[in-house]
Amino acid sequence: MSSLVKEDLQKKLFHPLGQSLREFIEIECSAHDTFYLCVSVSRKEPQVEISMVKHFRIDLDEKYEMAEKWLLKDLEMIDGKEADADNPYFDMHFEKVYSWEAYSCASKYAFARTLNKLNYMYLKKDLKIVNFDITYINDDSLWSSNNGDCLVLMKICFYASNLLCLSLCPMP
Repeated sequence: MSSLVKEDLQKKLFHPLGQSLREFIEIECSAHDTFYLCVSVSRKEPQVEISMVKHFRIDLDEKYEMAEKWLLKDLEMIDGKEADADNPYFDMHFEKVYSWEAYSCASKYAFARTLNKLNYMYLKKDLKIVNFDITYINDDSLWSSNNGDCLVLMKICFYASNLLCLSLCPMP
């Protein structure tokens, strides 16, 4: 489903603007409208943009409208609120602080991971990423992937199996 939405966003909104959509997440804004937070790269001059896109339907046709946009170079900090809790809330600090609720914790991490990766590729600036488990943000980590929830489950199973092995070892 999400790959179809990504393909549709790319075709109808980002391609005509000369941009390549790298990541998007659904965000909770209102009960009636659907919004996406998107990260795209301009093809002419490599410039990374973060945009809030409104999704609506007219008859049977899906439509997308750019509601707001920012440049990655203007992003000062991304705050995951609580690194130790499974929550979808995060803030992005530009000149103003914007608070978001992602569809899931895994999508929040996927979005932060993409911002971090594109920052490294295009800007190489010091982007502050706080209140995230950095293990899931860095690209060089064993656990980094777009599989989000599956990887969290795999890590929990790994720790549980270690605990089981330790509990079965005889005490001296």
